[in-house]
Amino acid sequence: MDRNPSPPPPGRDQEEEEVAGGDCIGSTVYSKHWLFGVLSGLIQIVSPENTKSNSDDEEQQTELDEEMENEICRVWDMSMDEDVALFLQEFNAPDIFMGVLAKSKCPRLREICVGILGNMACFQEICVSISSDKNLGQVLLHCLYDSDPPTLLETSRLLLTCLSQAEVASVWVERIREHSAIYDSICFIMSSSTNVDLLVKVGEVVDKLFDLDEKLMLEWVRNGATQPLDQPQEESEEQPVFRLVPCILEAAKQVRSENPEWLDVYMHILQLLTTVDDGIQAIVDLPLIDSLIRVLQNMEQCQKKPENSAESNTGETKKTDLTQDDFHLKILKDILCEFLSNIFQALTKETVAQGVKEGQLSKQKCSSAFQNLLPFYSPVVEDFIKILREVDKALADDLEKSFPSLKVQT
Repeated sequence: MDRNPSPPPPGRDQEEEEVAGGDCIGSTVYSKHWLFGVLSGLIQIVSPENTKSNSDDEEQQTELDEEMENEICRVWDMSMDEDVALFLQEFNAPDIFMGVLAKSKCPRLREICVGILGNMACFQEICVSISSDKNLGQVLLHCLYDSDPPTLLETSRLLLTCLSQAEVASVWVERIREHSAIYDSICFIMSSSTNVDLLVKVGEVVDKLFDLDEKLMLEWVRNGATQPLDQPQEESEEQPVFRLVPCILEAAKQVRSENPEWLDVYMHILQLLTTVDDGIQAIVDLPLIDSLIRVLQNMEQCQKKPENSAESNTGETKKTDLTQDDFHLKILKDILCEFLSNIFQALTKETVAQGVKEGQLSKQKCSSAFQNLLPFYSPVVEDFIKILREVDKALADDLEKSFPSLKVQT
């Protein structure tokens, strides 16, 4: 019987190619088999047997094997690919990472696991899945109590990603509200950390939280004033009482020393605080007013500095950079001015009198403030002049002469 001949049996190269094709994750070239191996290694690290055998070896518990670190870092990089992230989700990798975070004392391993979850959460389907897991949510929030800055940075990044997803944002806000110790942890970071990347990311989390939930913002504003000094602690030491605004200002001070452009997020937090009475009362502080005016003065000096001849000949790239710098400075100036105007509106006669006496509201500083606030905030400046006249008529008259556009009813 005539028929076509059977195809020859596949050679070794063809078999390997077919196996390799079936081993790929989605449309990537990443190997499922290899990834299974890495995840299995993670499971072994936190298995009860391994944990027990290493219970007396503190160094082994806190250090990560170089080969394992390289492999898990590769997974971290791979997890930015949606196919890989979905495969990790299908393989229940978040549960594995949760086990690592709950049991491992290795800072580097904890950082990487949170970082992978942060990458996975960038994809909406996975973000919803991660957010709906209450146990995982508890473990992740516990990472905010960590003492390791890189882990705190990755945790903050993950939280910001989830808070930016409208479908799950309220879930995280409510969880954070239920964990009152998160307030202390965030305030501690803002008041003591010198890691600017961490401060900026934590600031973005706070800014997002306050933007999403005014009630939480009010609770945090009032928290420092109502928190009992004798609150019990795991250790027998007295727990420090953090006040939100001083912590925000300390973080802003640290961030400003590195790059003033990064101040935007902290200025926006303070601006949000001025939208509620309790927030205004918390930030009506003469040293703060003095600092804001000095920042505005410094910005004026920056904008007035002439470009030297060498820099003026560096071409179009330099011009573009200057334009970008001017753009960021303008945004920062607008935020500062709105913030300062809100504080000016809340000043009482007693506070103005104290500011004049101590020098925070001298003629020079008031003039600098007015130059930035006028003409957009004319009603605010005019109301301030009325109060100032009751305190120091001569100073009020001098300022009116310097700014003839003001129309103050006497």
